[in-house]
Amino acid sequence: MGSFFTIDTEYADLKQVASAYLIEEEGHGIVIETNTTHAIPKILSVMENHQIDVNCIDYIIVTHVHLDHAGGAWYLLEKCPNAVLLAHPKTAKHLIDPSLLIKSATSVYGKENFQKLYGEIRPIPKERVRVMEHGEFLDWRSHSFEFIYTKGHANHHFCIYDKKLNGIFTGDSFGISYPHLENGKSFIFPTTTPTDFDAKEAINSIDLILGTGANLCYLTHFGPIQNLNHWARDLKKGLQLCHDAMLDLKNIPKENRLPFMETKVKEMMQILADDNEVSLTDKDWALLRLDVNLNAQGLVYAYEKSEKHS
Repeated sequence: MGSFFTIDTEYADLKQVASAYLIEEEGHGIVIETNTTHAIPKILSVMENHQIDVNCIDYIIVTHVHLDHAGGAWYLLEKCPNAVLLAHPKTAKHLIDPSLLIKSATSVYGKENFQKLYGEIRPIPKERVRVMEHGEFLDWRSHSFEFIYTKGHANHHFCIYDKKLNGIFTGDSFGISYPHLENGKSFIFPTTTPTDFDAKEAINSIDLILGTGANLCYLTHFGPIQNLNHWARDLKKGLQLCHDAMLDLKNIPKENRLPFMETKVKEMMQILADDNEVSLTDKDWALLRLDVNLNAQGLVYAYEKSEKHS
């Protein structure tokens, strides 16, 4: 029969913000997304509680290299000696040699905050990594997984469609929806974090996800969602609002662009929340503060990059 687990990785010590997934069949397992090094004991605890031997984890899959998705991959591989990491080729490169990844993230967060958020990151032996190409299939036990490249959020991103579950693991390509807002309702919004955001590609990726015919999206942030056509419309609306806000940046002095864009991102989130009759409280906005800032940074970065190339 098999089992399926949504694991709360408690990213940044917050509940229901980032998930990992564990699929079990005949005592063997696959883990999809690892979050950070700090999350690995939580994943191992779920395995232990359900009598899934670390030696029987066959594959670990990460959707892309951002550290809230893949930062703990090296540590989980160390704990699961027979597992193979499945990754996009660009992701594989940076997990085999994470020096640039660490340098970049440390420059953004500072050494102390980097350690607090992500912990240690070590290189992964290349012989334990398998690159998955766009459209490639993996047959495992009674499951068949299709790997689909989905640009927009990041150029090194893929989603994984599971035919048996008729669900797709979307990483950050189908947005963010936190299930524990104060008034008990949820909404969805796109994630436009640095440094690869492309609104046109992001919309195309949403269509690729819908094109699988999946009934469920397994979001990394956070958990499974249904009613995909409804959420896709909201995501496309949010992406259009982001695109329009980027066009306004040409009239904004460089030093004012980030606060301007933070205001625009908050407006976008408020519109999408209102469309779903979600009343956002001060506590909800506190939870969303980091997303507002990172999304705004990504939009400003994308605009300034396009400005250089125009």
